[in-house]
Amino acid sequence: MKRRLFVTTALPYANGSFHIGHIMEYIQADIWVRFQRMRGHEVHFVCADDAHGAPIMLKAQSEGITPETLVGRIAAERPRYLNGFHISFDNWHSTHSPENIELSQDVYRKLKAADLISRKTIEQFFDPVKGMFLPDRYIKGECPKCSAKDQYGDSCEVCGAVYAPTELHNPYSTLSGATPEMRQSEHFFFRLSDSRCVEYLRQWTQDGKLQPEVANKAREWLDGEQGLGDWDISRDEPYFGIPIPDEPGKYFYVWLDAPVGYLASLKNHFAKGQALAQTAQSYDEFIADPQVEQYHFIGKDIIYFHTLFWPAMLNFSGRKAPDNVFVHGFITVSGEKMSKSRGTGISPIRYLEIGMNPEWMRYYIAAKLNARVEDVDFNPDDFVARVNSDLVGKYVNIASRAASFLARFFEGQLADVRQLPAWSGFETDKHSEEIARCWENREFGRALRVAMEYADRINQHFDAEKPWELAKDPGQRERLQQVCSACIAGFHALTIWLKPVLPALAAQAETFLGCAALCWDDLSNPPASIGRYEHLMTRVDPKMLDALFDIPAAAGSETKAVGTDSTKSKKKSAAATEKPADAAAQSSTISIDDFAKVDLRVARIVAAEAVEGSDKLLRLTLDCGEAQTRNVFAGIKAAYAPAALVGRLTVMVANLAPRKMKFGLSEGMVLASSFDDPSLGEGIFLLSPDQGAAPGMKVK
Repeated sequence: MKRRLFVTTALPYANGSFHIGHIMEYIQADIWVRFQRMRGHEVHFVCADDAHGAPIMLKAQSEGITPETLVGRIAAERPRYLNGFHISFDNWHSTHSPENIELSQDVYRKLKAADLISRKTIEQFFDPVKGMFLPDRYIKGECPKCSAKDQYGDSCEVCGAVYAPTELHNPYSTLSGATPEMRQSEHFFFRLSDSRCVEYLRQWTQDGKLQPEVANKAREWLDGEQGLGDWDISRDEPYFGIPIPDEPGKYFYVWLDAPVGYLASLKNHFAKGQALAQTAQSYDEFIADPQVEQYHFIGKDIIYFHTLFWPAMLNFSGRKAPDNVFVHGFITVSGEKMSKSRGTGISPIRYLEIGMNPEWMRYYIAAKLNARVEDVDFNPDDFVARVNSDLVGKYVNIASRAASFLARFFEGQLADVRQLPAWSGFETDKHSEEIARCWENREFGRALRVAMEYADRINQHFDAEKPWELAKDPGQRERLQQVCSACIAGFHALTIWLKPVLPALAAQAETFLGCAALCWDDLSNPPASIGRYEHLMTRVDPKMLDALFDIPAAAGSETKAVGTDSTKSKKKSAAATEKPADAAAQSSTISIDDFAKVDLRVARIVAAEAVEGSDKLLRLTLDCGEAQTRNVFAGIKAAYAPAALVGRLTVMVANLAPRKMKFGLSEGMVLASSFDDPSLGEGIFLLSPDQGAAPGMKVK
C-alpha cells in the first residue's frame, strides 16, 4: 500500500548557524525519508526557521538591525549546509510567515473555544532600563541556597539547586545591569492540567507508539505528584512574535507558534506546488486525509514540548496528532559533550570547506544510530577506520575489482546472474528484507552492519575464485564472467541498500551500472552490462581530521589576550627604550569613530583554570551580561593564580572576532597593562572597573 507521509525535523532557532547536532538530526531524518521514497511512498519532508522570541529580538538590537534582517541573514546560510550534506527537504520556510500567523491564531481561537485558555495575573521581574519583563535566562544573582554569585534565574551551577528567579538574592538584569523590579502582568495559559488533556495525553503517550524511554518519561510527568501544570503561552511587548488576537500588547510565547511552523511550512509547500502546477491537491485536502502519517524527528531535550503540549494543542484544536515522535540523543566527541571552549566542537562548514566528503559523515552517523534515545559519539580514529574499511575497502572495492575483468574480456557484458548458484548463495533477498526492516524501524547501525556482512561475503567469493588466475586460462572465460558478474550484481544490491545514506555515491554507481535511478524493487533486476569504471570514493586522510579539529595556520600562536604582545619574534621598536610617556606620545592617533568600533564591556570572571600544555595561558569563563558566558584565553598565568581571579570584574573587548586556538575557541580579549620594555619594570596588571560596575556595562 502506498503511504502518505508528512515528515519534519525540529526547527532550528534562527539566531545562529547550524551546528553538528542539527546536521546529525537532518541526516537521520533524510535517510528515513529517502528510504520511504525508494519504496514508492509519497513523502513531504519540510522544516523551517524558528524565528521568534526575546533572544532574537535582543540579538538584533545589539547589532543595530531589525529581527527580520537577522532572521533573513541566518536563513541565507541554510542552503550551504543542507545542499552540502545532501539533505533533501521538499520545503524550508519560517515561523515568521503569513501561514504561521494564520495557523497559530487559529489554533489559539479553537483552544479558547474549547475552554482550554485561562488568564492569570503573575509577578515577574521587570528591567526598568530596557523596559521589558525579563525571561529567566536574563536574570542573575546570588543562589538562595548556597549564596554563589552570578547564578542564573532558574538554577545554580554550583550547588545544583532549582528555584524561581524571584528567590535570587541581589538579582540584576544581564541586559542592563539594573536591579529588576517586581511587576504584575496578566498572562494567558493553555490549561494542560485540564482532565480532558490529561486523559487524552495518557492514552496518546502510552499506546505503544513512542520509544520506551520517551513513553516512560511522559508517564513520569503525567503521574508525578504535581501532575501537569498549565502552560504560559503569552509574553508582553516588547517581543518579536505573533500577536494574540484581540489582546493588544500580548504575543504568543515562541513555543506555541514554533511547532505550528511544521504545518505552516507544509502549507507553503503545497501552495508552491499548486502555483507551479506540480500538484492539484491543496494543503487542506492533504492534512484532512486520515491516511496521512505525521512524524517528527527531534532531540531528547525537547521531548516535553513534543509529547505533551504539541499533541494536546493539535487534538483540541481539531487537528490530527502526530503518529509518532522519533527522539534521538546528543552527539559527543570522543566520549565528551561537545564544547566550543574546549575545542571539541565540529563545525559543519569547516568540514565541507577543507574538502571532507559529506557522505563520509552521513555514513558514520548512520552507523552509530539506532531506534533508542542514545547519544552518538564521534571518534576521529574510528571515523577514519570505519569509512575507509566499509565504504572503500568493502563496498567500492567490489566494483573496482570486478569491473576491470569484465571490461577487458567481455566488453562490459554480464552473465545472467539469476541462474548462478553463487548468486543464490549470497541470499540477497533475505538480506534485503532485513535491511528494509532496519531502515523502517530506524535501526540504521544494524542495517549497515548487515550490508557490510553481505559485502564481506561478496569479497570473499571474489578472493576464493581468484579471477586473476582464471583470466590467465582461456578455457575459464565463462567462469571468469560468472564470478565477476555475481560480484557486480552484489554491488548493485549494495547500492540500493546504501542509497538512502549515500545518494551522491549511488548516483555515480548508477552511471557505472548503466541504469536509471534505483528504487527498492530494482533488486530483482540486476544489470546486464556495465560502463567504464571510474573511481567512486577516496579514502579519508587522517590529516583531514587534524585540520577539522585544529586551528587555522594563521592562529597558531598562543594569544595576545591581555593587551600585551606575547609573540617571541616581535622586534623591539625604538620607542621601547624610552619612558612610557614618550612611547605613548609616539603612538599613532585615531579618531573617535575608530575608538567607537571597539566594544569594551565590563565582565565578571566566573571561572578560571590553567590550560594544560601552555605555560602562559589561563582559560577564563566570563559573564559579560549576555545569555551565555564566554570563553577567553589570557596570557596571565605568570601573574595570577586562577582561584584569585574568580569573582573579579575586568574589562573585555566584546566584539573581537572569535579565534580558534589549539586549546579551544577564544571569544574575546581581556585588558591588562604592562611595560613593553621589561627593563622599565615587570608584571601584568589586569584592568578592573570601580565598585558598582556590573557585567555587560559598556566602557565609554
